[in-house]
Amino acid sequence: MDEQEVKVEETTAEEVAAEETAVEEKEEVEAKEAKAEETEAPVKKLRGSKAKGQGRKRKIETVEPVESEWKEQVVQISRVTKVVKGGKKLSFRAIVIVGNKKGQVGMGVAKAAEVIIAIQKAIADGRKNLITVPIFKTTVPHQITGTSGAGSVILKPASQGTGVIAGGAVRAVLELAGYENILSKSLGSKSPLNAAGATLDALKNLKSFGEVAKKRGISLKQMLG
Repeated sequence: MDEQEVKVEETTAEEVAAEETAVEEKEEVEAKEAKAEETEAPVKKLRGSKAKGQGRKRKIETVEPVESEWKEQVVQISRVTKVVKGGKKLSFRAIVIVGNKKGQVGMGVAKAAEVIIAIQKAIADGRKNLITVPIFKTTVPHQITGTSGAGSVILKPASQGTGVIAGGAVRAVLELAGYENILSKSLGSKSPLNAAGATLDALKNLKSFGEVAKKRGISLKQMLG
């Protein structure tokens, strides 16, 4: 009986030692796996951030700019010199016509040391000085004359298919205002500034048939016969 007990005790001690070594080996394997996961985690994050960044870049590339309804046309860019105490100061003057071809048009004039800045300032000035003009069947309602300085412009209605019979600054103002058929004649000064100003003066004084009928106290049908 004593020998059997000794054998049992010896076998149990060996089993315990084997279990302890197995546990130690398992702990070492788990520690190695944890270290491997820690080293791989930042790499995966970097890959994910790169993929996200690439996706965002593709989205930005596919975005198309929205076109504005406002159109600009540069009429004249002239070099201007101003005499100051230290000598002559050079600058550029830009004349720009702004319109939406739907009955709104304006002219902007600005000066700056650079051409691009002068044009940008003139566009901003033109949008501040917009006027609304009447359009009757793609032409003006009636004949009218406008003046600006030493220049004057005559505008006459035209039938369908005539087109815009004008040139220079007068043509730019009429096209951006939205007229498709019109006759014009520029008299006096040939300056683009005066021509554009006279055209805007004429368009500003135009009156629609409804306004005239209301002023006379009759209906539109009675006035047109």
